Amino acid sequence: MKNTSGNLAEYRRSIILGTLIGVGLALVFCAGFFFRELLDLPPASAYTVDPEDGGYPLLDEVQSYLDAQYLREQPEYATRQYSAIRGMLASLEDRNTFFIEPPVARSQADVLAGTYGGIGVNLQRNERGEFVLYPFTDSPALQAGVINDDILIAVNDMEIDLSTQQDIVDQMLRGEVTDGNGVNLTVLRGDETLEIFVEFNVINIPSVLSRVLLEDNRVGFIQILRFTNRTPTELTDAIAELRNSDIEALILDLRNNGGGLLQESIEVAGEFLEGGIVLYEVRIAEERTFDASDGGSMLDLPIVVLVNGGTASASELVAGALQDRNRAILVGQTTYGKGTIQQIFTLSDGSSIHVTSAEWLTPEQNVIDGVGLTPDITMIPDENGRDIEIGEAIRYLQQELQD
Repeated sequence: MKNTSGNLAEYRRSIILGTLIGVGLALVFCAGFFFRELLDLPPASAYTVDPEDGGYPLLDEVQSYLDAQYLREQPEYATRQYSAIRGMLASLEDRNTFFIEPPVARSQADVLAGTYGGIGVNLQRNERGEFVLYPFTDSPALQAGVINDDILIAVNDMEIDLSTQQDIVDQMLRGEVTDGNGVNLTVLRGDETLEIFVEFNVINIPSVLSRVLLEDNRVGFIQILRFTNRTPTELTDAIAELRNSDIEALILDLRNNGGGLLQESIEVAGEFLEGGIVLYEVRIAEERTFDASDGGSMLDLPIVVLVNGGTASASELVAGALQDRNRAILVGQTTYGKGTIQQIFTLSDGSSIHVTSAEWLTPEQNVIDGVGLTPDITMIPDENGRDIEIGEAIRYLQQELQD
């Protein structure tokens, strides 16, 4: 026999419990309006969002609730504002449109200015993995007696071997510019080991470095570190100097070149092209082409361009133009894939935003944004840091010169 009285009692308890929960929710809901009046918060209608009116009233609404209710101390106003800006730009899902706070913006300006405290050398690893020094013109290193192709063995008696990371060695060659502050280098020059003390000084980093290769003096080497307003002039000087050395081929190193100025990169490409298209630029309502000037100064020699994952933006523009126009082959790894153009706007407090304003395509109208350039000869990076790309480039050019 079923216990109907027990079921009925259970049923009544369920009804009573449900009623109490409903009343409670209603009270909470109504209390929201009640306490809103007590806290003197603007009514929700005050924050009606109309995109046509501009502004971001919901942000003001959120801030009013935080001011009235948030338990803990809020971050500084600037911090909250910067976070809102970052969120807004992140919604665009464009990795190249971003916000930079004032200290970082100033630091970037210093980097673009190209100055630091150090001895003024370009440090590169050869095909054997050794660290090779190339002093800048008028640098403390050059004045102290360091010459091209000196092999670095030790810094302040600390041995440098093939396992040492390059960024660590770079930092060891930099320091504060004060009287007598410097670094003691142990270098190998041919069969001779030398000790050279170099005092730190303010270094103005050139954007273009060049030399005749020790491995084959028929091959010139130009490395472009970044594209600044000085780059075209520095490149012209470097080409003239190499021409005076009677080179017969050229390696153009764009590895780890993160880009720079657009017009200057077009001028650089023009040194290796006989006029013609360098890139297509696509904006919101227009498409136009940028052409190289006629009469480049390096039109007759075979060229290899070295690229890697750090080759981006303006350096990809140059490499892509030379590859598409069959002026050079690319050796290395797939490039970064930054096929867009940004404008930089400085804000009132010294912060800045980078805003994507255009996309560019190679002369064959290939899209590289998010894709990159594929080398003609792909090399797997050496795990020990040996520069195998430059060795491959030399061998390719030697074959070209034989033909």
